[in-house]
Amino acid sequence: MMKLCVFIVLFASTTLVLGQHTNFNTQRNWSLNKKEVLFGLGATQFTGDLGGRDRIGKDFSLVDIDIPATGIGGMIGYRYRFHPYWATTTSFNLGVLRGNDANTNEIVRESRNLHFRSLIVELSQRLEFVFYSNEKFGSRYRLPGHSGFGNHNEQVYLFGGVGINYFNPKARYNGRWTALDPLNTEGQGLPGGARETLPCTVTIPMGFGIRYGVGRQWRFALEATYVKTFSDYIDDVHSVYYDPSKLDSPAAQYLSNPAKDNTSWFAPGQMRGQPQKDAYYYLNLVIMKNVTYKDYTLKRRSYYWKKARYKF
Repeated sequence: MMKLCVFIVLFASTTLVLGQHTNFNTQRNWSLNKKEVLFGLGATQFTGDLGGRDRIGKDFSLVDIDIPATGIGGMIGYRYRFHPYWATTTSFNLGVLRGNDANTNEIVRESRNLHFRSLIVELSQRLEFVFYSNEKFGSRYRLPGHSGFGNHNEQVYLFGGVGINYFNPKARYNGRWTALDPLNTEGQGLPGGARETLPCTVTIPMGFGIRYGVGRQWRFALEATYVKTFSDYIDDVHSVYYDPSKLDSPAAQYLSNPAKDNTSWFAPGQMRGQPQKDAYYYLNLVIMKNVTYKDYTLKRRSYYWKKARYKF
């Protein structure tokens, strides 16, 4: 019985010691990373009806990415870590999406000759699962023999959430970028045309991130995000060609059907686009500042200052 008790004590002690070096370390380490502000900058990519690779059948997928149509984007956000494995981030994203049939040699899309660009403004809330983390606050001073006590903040995480965005597709006409929504290029709201839609949609962002800490407050992350939308009008292309003679302006008539070759393929009633929801991607370099640790150190200094005053 005595041997069994000794074994249990030794096992518990070993587990406790080793537990300090597991992925999620101690309560102190992760809890001092609870609140962070985020700033990101990177690239955007649109997957929809326009542009893409030189073959059909891969639309709306990573295989159909159109590198020349890559845009730029940025974000700001606030992250709150409420559990060693879980965090939530509120983010505001701003970016430019592009698509251009001229970038492909696939004959149908190249002949169709449609193009667009759109500003995307998105507000989202996401939930993050931190499935790997190495977080340690090391020695504040670099003393001889203490080189192993450095700061660590490495994480790998998955995320998903919900958001809402605003878009405003435009195309170039007579040397100027012209908003397409007011032109009703597919007869939106007109007799026999497509139904009218709003310039906003619900989104579902999902992706993964890898980050590395520098010091006690700064972290750098690379995040890849896929954003599913519930609109097929981000590129202003959805259904069939409308009779251009029934559109109001020369701009609407031209931008509804600027086909340059094989024009018989693009007559009124022919397919202009696929009725499939649009999507887009972000690839961002994100800078994060840990604001929890600053709050903690200020509170700790205040505590010791008050304690010292009471002694005198």
